[in-house]
Amino acid sequence: MRGLRYAPGAVLLTVALVVLLLTFPGRRELIAHIFSLVVAAVLLLALVRIVRASVPPAGPSRFDAALRRRGTKQERLPELARIEREVTLGQATAFDLHYRLRPTLRRTAKELLASRRGIDLDRDREVARRALGDDAWEIVRDDRAAPTDRFAPGIDLGTLRTTVAALEAL
Repeated sequence: MRGLRYAPGAVLLTVALVVLLLTFPGRRELIAHIFSLVVAAVLLLALVRIVRASVPPAGPSRFDAALRRRGTKQERLPELARIEREVTLGQATAFDLHYRLRPTLRRTAKELLASRRGIDLDRDREVARRALGDDAWEIVRDDRAAPTDRFAPGIDLGTLRTTVAALEAL
């Protein structure tokens, strides 16, 4: 039954062979060679289809997998990485809290107070203190003294959370 679907093609090739032989009687040998090549190509194509149908694909080959572009690792934002580094260092030592994390927190507090509440952090000190709360104010105030012991512990996690919550509440 499978062979019958190729019958119209075989009939068409045979008709083409007869027409060419009648049209070009002096080129019988060349026409026979061309006909043989076309029949061989059609048979090869049929054989490839039969083999392909009998063997189901096993999925992508290792070659295909190697050619596939690997997903690019999504880089973190440099600013986010910098802030994470400042927080980690600010928790470790008082020096890093004062000279790395505090300026970032102070800049954030100053911008939020000014844009959302119309409060100047340095001029309206008491109003800013009430808006921020005591824990956050102790970190962001401009007259905060530098630590005498550079290696003293930095900010504890609870105070940091309170400070960030106060900034978010602005």
